[in-house]
Amino acid sequence: MFELGPSIAVQRAANNTARSGPVVAVRPGLPQTGSVRYSNNVSVEQLDPTERTYSPGRTAAWLAKQVELGLTTVDLSISQYRILSILAEGSAQSSALAERLAVRPPSVTAVIDGLVTRGLVERTHREDDRRRVSLELTTEGLSVLASADEAVNGRLEQISSGLGAKGSARALSCLSHWHDAMVLYRAARAKK
Repeated sequence: MFELGPSIAVQRAANNTARSGPVVAVRPGLPQTGSVRYSNNVSVEQLDPTERTYSPGRTAAWLAKQVELGLTTVDLSISQYRILSILAEGSAQSSALAERLAVRPPSVTAVIDGLVTRGLVERTHREDDRRRVSLELTTEGLSVLASADEAVNGRLEQISSGLGAKGSARALSCLSHWHDAMVLYRAARAKK
């Protein structure tokens, strides 16, 4: 199946073809799925604007998939990565994690069970209320999170490198603005 959008325009611009369609990439050692080759020597300005559609939501979904692919190198799912990231800020309870992740508590419990089994998260009963269980990252959990951050950041840097040094720095800087926006959004919602 061919991916529509920028990849077709990139391929046409790269090959100077007259609307004959994308060229199927042939990559040795990989199954041939009819994927479109992405050329790194074509600038955004060379893309045909009539075929270049931009949707922040689609781009975020596309980036999320790239994060997932980066996480495969450290054997984490995106849900596990999100939980480890939150726990790196301090201990939490499953119910608070579920609320922050906008999922139901049983979903979080299932993911946490896997992280506990792998020795990345530790459950401890609170001293003041034995019914409450706190979750904390273990030393191994911190190490895996650092490796995951490195893998994901490396993947995003690799992808953005096609924009050149300045474009890459700008693209990565824009993600920090989204981080700030999410922190402010969460704080505003917490006040309600």
